[in-house]
Amino acid sequence: MTTRLPGAKYKFVFDRGRSFKGRLLVAWRLETPGSNAQPMAGVVVSKKSFHDAVDRNRAKRLMREAFRLLVKDGCFAQGGQWVLIARGQIAGKSCSDVMKELQKLAKLK
Repeated sequence: MTTRLPGAKYKFVFDRGRSFKGRLLVAWRLETPGSNAQPMAGVVVSKKSFHDAVDRNRAKRLMREAFRLLVKDGCFAQGGQWVLIARGQIAGKSCSDVMKELQKLAKLK
């Protein structure tokens, strides 16, 4: 079972979802009540914030892994769709830092 959000659904989440801003990332969330589907997330990293492809890919890996581990722990409601956008401060952070930030954003209503 994958936790990746298909690219075609990003716009849907942006149009109907709600954003939560953190220090390391911005999270857009769309809750679908009554759905038993596994939470899914897509990630976005801007070339403007991260000029080198190596840095962009690391930021994507960090956000995907943090989301995967938190889903495994049951921190996200069923049926939620997320789009995670990296901020410049995520550079040099560990996966645990990103997990803490994402947990705080998941608790916001």
